[in-house]
Amino acid sequence: MNRAFTYHATHNLPLTSVILCLALVGFPRLSAAVTLDDHLLAYQSVGGVSGNLNSIGSDTLNNLMTYWAEAFQQQYPNVKIGVEGKGSTTAPPALIEGTAQLGPMSREMKPTEIDAFEKKFGYKPTAFKVAIDALAVFVHKDNPIKGLTLQQIDGIFSSTYKRGGKNIATWDAAGVSEWADRPISLYGRNSASGTYGYFKEHSLAKGDYKPTVKEQVGSSAVVQSVSSDINGIGYSGIGYVTSGVKALPIASKSEDFVEPTYENAISGKYPLARFLFIYVNKKPGQPLDTLVAEFIKFVMSKEGQGIVIKDGYFPLPIDIVNAMALQTGAAK
Repeated sequence: MNRAFTYHATHNLPLTSVILCLALVGFPRLSAAVTLDDHLLAYQSVGGVSGNLNSIGSDTLNNLMTYWAEAFQQQYPNVKIGVEGKGSTTAPPALIEGTAQLGPMSREMKPTEIDAFEKKFGYKPTAFKVAIDALAVFVHKDNPIKGLTLQQIDGIFSSTYKRGGKNIATWDAAGVSEWADRPISLYGRNSASGTYGYFKEHSLAKGDYKPTVKEQVGSSAVVQSVSSDINGIGYSGIGYVTSGVKALPIASKSEDFVEPTYENAISGKYPLARFLFIYVNKKPGQPLDTLVAEFIKFVMSKEGQGIVIKDGYFPLPIDIVNAMALQTGAAK
């Protein structure tokens, strides 16, 4: 069963026909990176684009949004873009209140968030898939562990063990026999984070986190904490990997461990792959505001998806880009 992008059927798209061109590793501990889809088009700038653009939302997407903004402003010097990344939970209120035109999220909007938006405007927000992430479980680079199953991850991070396992509090209990009685130090995100919610739903089977998880305000803080703590383990988007940590291969049950690579994310082998989104306020039957539309077009372009690779995430296949264009009429 393809597990990579099935968390909401309305967002499933056929990826099996996409032919990927893989290259050797370009970032720590990952066995394969990917080149851009040859069919992606270069961005073509247009006249008359100016104004202010605000982005409020996901911390996972914070660096990407910043890099996209900088590159977009090179195309349009009269555009000013503000980027704030405190968590996906902050995106829906910002779109509803009109304090942001762009709402980056590392998860899909919850039904309650969509309902609140629809109550205000009379229609639902529009979601653009903008990149692919393999949500990674990181340990210190010197940790000898080879990988973890989702049941073990649940036993490490959760207090409810909804995957049917048991409490795992030391590294030998996680399979590192040479680290007998070493306590596991837990690092995670706060509840405003979409990554917090995604990890809770997909790794812990909607169970509760242990109270001993040290909540961090951002993904980079999680990775930095793990890199400074040899007994540490934490989770964040793959784009935050550093040389001080390693991203663990993960097994769904008792299958072979699967590394968090682009190839494994697309094929559905890696169990914690997800789309990253930008939500916008688009009135049905009407085009997006020109500034917003051009920013989305840039993100979907060859240049925009090249930035995705440089930031350590995975770019969209042309199938996804074309689907976004057909769905919204804003990205071509």
